[in-house]
Amino acid sequence: MTQLAIRNAAPRAAWVLEQAGVHPLLARLYASRGITDANQLDTRTANLLPPEQMKNTTEAAVFLADAITEKKQLLIVADYDCDGATACAVGLRALRMMGARVDYLVPDRFTLGYGLSPEVVQLAAHNDNFGKPDIIITVDNGIASIEGVAEANRLGIRTLITDHHLPAAELPDADVIVNPNQPGCTFPSKCIAGVGVMFYVMLALRAELRKRGAYADKPEPNLSVLLDLVALGTVADVVALDYNNRILVAQGLKRMRAGQMQAGMSALFRIAGREPRLAATFDLGFTLGPRLNAAGRLADMSLGIEALITDDTARALNIAQELDAKNRERRSIEADMKVDADLLLDNIDVGNRASLTLFDATWHQGVIGILAGRVKEKFHRPTFAFARGNDGELKASGRSIPGLHLRDALDLVAKRHPDLLIRFGGHAAAAGLTLNESRLGEFESAFEKVCRELIQPSQLTRTLETDGPLETGYYSVDTARLMQQEIWGQTFPPPIFDDSFQVINQRILKEKHLKLKLKKGDRSFDAIQFNNAETAPTNIRAAFRLDINEWNGTETVQLMLEHFEAA
Repeated sequence: MTQLAIRNAAPRAAWVLEQAGVHPLLARLYASRGITDANQLDTRTANLLPPEQMKNTTEAAVFLADAITEKKQLLIVADYDCDGATACAVGLRALRMMGARVDYLVPDRFTLGYGLSPEVVQLAAHNDNFGKPDIIITVDNGIASIEGVAEANRLGIRTLITDHHLPAAELPDADVIVNPNQPGCTFPSKCIAGVGVMFYVMLALRAELRKRGAYADKPEPNLSVLLDLVALGTVADVVALDYNNRILVAQGLKRMRAGQMQAGMSALFRIAGREPRLAATFDLGFTLGPRLNAAGRLADMSLGIEALITDDTARALNIAQELDAKNRERRSIEADMKVDADLLLDNIDVGNRASLTLFDATWHQGVIGILAGRVKEKFHRPTFAFARGNDGELKASGRSIPGLHLRDALDLVAKRHPDLLIRFGGHAAAAGLTLNESRLGEFESAFEKVCRELIQPSQLTRTLETDGPLETGYYSVDTARLMQQEIWGQTFPPPIFDDSFQVINQRILKEKHLKLKLKKGDRSFDAIQFNNAETAPTNIRAAFRLDINEWNGTETVQLMLEHFEAA
């Protein structure tokens, strides 16, 4: 069941924004998202939080500047998702601009798992491609790598941890840790992505090299050329778009729209059939991000990283084609897994559950996170999907609902059952874990008990917030384009409107999408709801996004339905 709730837009705040020159519709939308001053919409880079506010960025800059001066061999150890890939590319490109000897390593998720483990350190120390590194730099991982950092210390390899995940009580014994969520860090943007953390470290490093006179007789490297990568990683990792993150994303999109981006980014736009001049957050989250993530889900994220670090346009396009093929394969695997999940759910009374734990021996380890997200969206329950790992272990990826901090819930499970979880980590909305297959039932019971304690019954009903009715004059291509060019994302959601319509006709496309013709007053509109094959009543109340349908060179308004019910 879904409840519709209209966001409250403070009239005074909307009026203030409109008086400052903000479009009247945008003024209403922004006011309902907490914007009270037009200055909060100023996305110039000058308004970014300064790097020195993030704990240990200055220490990291000194550490890296010394390493560059001493010609040390640096190695970036990346995560295998889009945030990790873009963070790795930012680090490689920036460090090379500043004269560092640097290479990268991304663990195979199926054999080595996540993060800087002792096995990854051993692999780094005995790799013929770059030789034993003097310093390992983690991006988008490392805050939980206590054993891995200990192994690096044992081998005489120094470590710099850059991460954004929530730390446990014990921190790794690294030379430097940069993480806005570590104890004692007062950096206001706690939700910055891993790529954002790495970008900030690079800004601090450039400032340190400037102070040492490195650019007295030559131009400084222009780090703004990396903002397209920062924007992609930020949106794809679904972090909250607070003011600082919106600036990073806005500046990245500005470069994309101007055609000033990495060859790999341009190739991804081309292969996805999207126009960079019209680049929007939707493109980053739903077209480019999934194609890049497909490499890490099905094979090796090195392919994705290579797409982002090459300057060869032909090679970038070849890699983008490979990534696109892998994404199509991922979709096929996901569709099969979704059928399996539906069969499992047929035997579960979801209404009497506060959580869902699903496992099938045939499921692909790289796709369980997407599956968990799909099930969570459909049933509005915190969901873990499990797949087989190595040596009798199961690996799970989970997605949560508002009202349950998923990592904290796992932490409570771990405290009550100290030997149950082999490892776990994550955020409020997403987390992962590993356990022995024989103990899956025990985990399911423990997690369900924690969810029942932490989630209020009312929170198990999905609430879809809308922006209320859309004024008739705004049902236009120009309005849709206006809203597409703004910065929307997690905690700063894209506009969803809510109104009543008469259903003129409807049909099912490809056996799974509902196509409708809706009428309101004397106007009619095309509408579609994806992944819904249930027909609509004659009169409906619908929550919808305004979109543009392009056909034979003609653009018309189309309503993308998020939900409908009898009016």
